[in-house]
Amino acid sequence: MNQGLTREAAEAAVRRARFGRLPERIRFEDMAEQVEASPAGAVKASYNPEGQWQFYSCLALDLGL
Repeated sequence: MNQGLTREAAEAAVRRARFGRLPERIRFEDMAEQVEASPAGAVKASYNPEGQWQFYSCLALDLGL
């Protein structure tokens, strides 16, 4: 039974030598980044129904039909 413990201890020592220790934990606050939901220029990017025809894509209109 002593051989089993020494073999396990030897295997554990080999693992520690090979892999070292686990990396330190990263706190959630360090992982999360808080960003404003809408940037300062969001008014320009809002929906403009009068200007939407500029972005309208239709194959029939492209072909002049």
